[in-house]
Amino acid sequence: MAEDAIVDGTAEETAPCCTPPGDVDSDAMATDLQVLTAMGNDTRYELLRRIANADDGVCVCDLEAAVGVSQSAVSQALSRLYTAQLVTRRKEGSWRYYETTATTSAILETLDDLRGTYE
Repeated sequence: MAEDAIVDGTAEETAPCCTPPGDVDSDAMATDLQVLTAMGNDTRYELLRRIANADDGVCVCDLEAAVGVSQSAVSQALSRLYTAQLVTRRKEGSWRYYETTATTSAILETLDDLRGTYE
């Protein structure tokens, strides 16, 4: 909105000094924040990297031993990653196996590229 300026006793409209920034897609932003928040925890990020580096799906019990936290903490972290669509899960008997999604692979590859390393 333009402001009024007084010049020689008369009100004169002035233009803003800058062009306002573009709009933001609030749905896309909410989705992005969900993904970034899910990855923004040491345990969840480590789990994501370990799952991505596995040849096939990884069981919760294997992840628990690898990261050194309780099965409950691993399950909660995996649930958060699943909700953010960063991992998929499949059930075989009484076990659940987790794998990364194509989106996760792209994100991790981008992070590797930014760091200049490849795992």
